[in-house]
Amino acid sequence: MGTMKLIGVGADGQASLPELYRRWIDESELLVGGARQLAMFPEYEGETMVIRRGLAELVERLRHETRNTVVLASGDPLFYGIGSYLAGKLPIEVYPAVSSVQWAFAKMGESWQDAAFISVHGRSLTGLAQRIDGRRKVAILTDETNSPAAIARYLLEYGMTEYEAFVGEELGGPNERCRFFKLEEMAETEFFPLNIVILRQTAPGPVWPLGIDDDEFFQRKPDKGLITKKEIRVLSVSALRLRLDSVVWDIGTCTGSVAIEAAKIARDGAVFAIEKNEYDLEICRQNLRKFRVDITLVHGRAPDRLDEFADPDAIFIGGTSGAMAPLLDVCAKRLKKNGRIVINAATVETLAEAGRELRERGFHVDITLAQVSRSKPILELTRFEALNPVYILAAKREGDE
Repeated sequence: MGTMKLIGVGADGQASLPELYRRWIDESELLVGGARQLAMFPEYEGETMVIRRGLAELVERLRHETRNTVVLASGDPLFYGIGSYLAGKLPIEVYPAVSSVQWAFAKMGESWQDAAFISVHGRSLTGLAQRIDGRRKVAILTDETNSPAAIARYLLEYGMTEYEAFVGEELGGPNERCRFFKLEEMAETEFFPLNIVILRQTAPGPVWPLGIDDDEFFQRKPDKGLITKKEIRVLSVSALRLRLDSVVWDIGTCTGSVAIEAAKIARDGAVFAIEKNEYDLEICRQNLRKFRVDITLVHGRAPDRLDEFADPDAIFIGGTSGAMAPLLDVCAKRLKKNGRIVINAATVETLAEAGRELRERGFHVDITLAQVSRSKPILELTRFEALNPVYILAAKREGDE
């Protein structure tokens, strides 16, 4: 049985490879890698294999390989590379080179143990705003579509101007270029395709802990009130039992207050929201930009369009527009194991209907009647003004944890 090694190579190819790694490559009988990596070893005498299609096919070919084999990868193969996939499927030893992230921080003269790492390589930018917001240092792995300029335009849309950017291009290679940018400059600049972006806070950004004050949100004028009030919102979001990576539906999102609070908790997950009123949708978009939350927001009347959403871990229903049964049919079918449904009901009729329909679909329902009063000054004294009472129904499937 031959040996199998996965060796990371920098942008300068053989130049910075340790002598031991070079010898392993020379002594191997099969050299596997992308066309760019294989081109770095033109004098190699054994058989070469270009990685063209999916990694599953590569694993099948290598699973029965008896020759001494070396697979080449960029930088550190276990950092957003092919290493973790191959190492989980094959008996392969991994030998990393300096990663592009290490290079970038070294060029900046900046420590990186406290940085956040995000890849938008081959991924959508959706949800990036809440993943970045508030972090002091963020390393972003880019691609040709999600270029530094596209990332800068995206961040400017959410007003995140407290960040400066460092862009390292072709790090470790002959065309290496390293520059600092303001976001406005980066948005107008072209870059080599191989690059990495480091964001660094130059000033503190705004902070919105759980329970954002109602007056902070853009709301309908003059008839304010179409918002899940702060105290009810905090209890409802708590009842959703969100994790960092939860997928959340907000049905009847209106101003977006619950979706925004949920997205700040589930920053590595995703939030999907639907609203039937077009005017409220625009107010919601304003709030999303203000609070730096990027979600999937659609115009429609649930259960229509819910098939466009990913399966949820948590569903918040702020309004049903009289379609409770068909809506809960879809929610019950799509909700993931150990998921939660939370419904706010302002009337006893909605409470009775929601409780009945949830129990008929195999849910256990806990109900909280939230009666909240807020202080108001009256001359030198203090009185209290009541908010509308709201029933909060928190439902989980019978048998779930």
